[in-house]
Formats: sequence, C-alpha cells, structure tokens
Amino acid sequence: MRRPLAGLRVIDLGSRVSAPFCSAILGEQGAEIIKIEEPVRGDRLRELGPYAHDDDGEPYSLYWSVEGRGRKSVTIDLRRPQGQEILRSLADSSDVVVESFRPGTLERWNIDPS
Repeated sequence: MRRPLAGLRVIDLGSRVSAPFCSAILGEQGAEIIKIEEPVRGDRLRELGPYAHDDDGEPYSLYWSVEGRGRKSVTIDLRRPQGQEILRSLADSSDVVVESFRPGTLERWNIDPS
C-alpha cells in the first residue's frame, strides 16, 4: 500500500523533542527523512535515556531508537560556509525543512529560507 507522503523529501534540522517527533510522523506516512546532525556529538536525543546495550555492550538511547527511526542521517557543520552550501543543495532537492532553532539562528548562519 502506498503511503500518503511517499515521494516527499524532508530535511530534519531539529533537535530535542518537537522537531524530531514531527519528522517521525512525516516518515511514518512515507516521507523520506534526511536528518542533519552536528559533527562529533550528533543529535542530543542520542544522549537521552533510558538506555539499552548493543551486542558489544555499548549503551544506546532507547528514546533515540524510537524518535530517530526511519531516517537517513548525515553530519554537517552548519556554522561553516561549506556546511551551509551542502545544506542549501539538499534543501533545493527537498520539499520540507523542519527545524527547531531559536529565532534568528538560521539567519545568523546564513541558511534562512530567503
């Protein structure tokens, strides 16, 4: 069965809870979700417990396992011009951008929709 949002591409810039939850719902309806994470640390949801352990004994966030499901993920430093250019290129081939930054952040990083 074809899902209603199949063929829609979403860029997820959000962190914490609201934006990732929004992207998860869009993904459940068939949208392709591309999660942009900051280098080194990744999404802060990866640090939120409770935790389980993988086969090697490494802990992982059960919360991230649920909220981060069904996404493609890439790390991009949005504070650097190269990262901003990569994001613009991805956004040009996408239908939706979900973000949860403080007002003015996208403008400061030169990646606002205008």
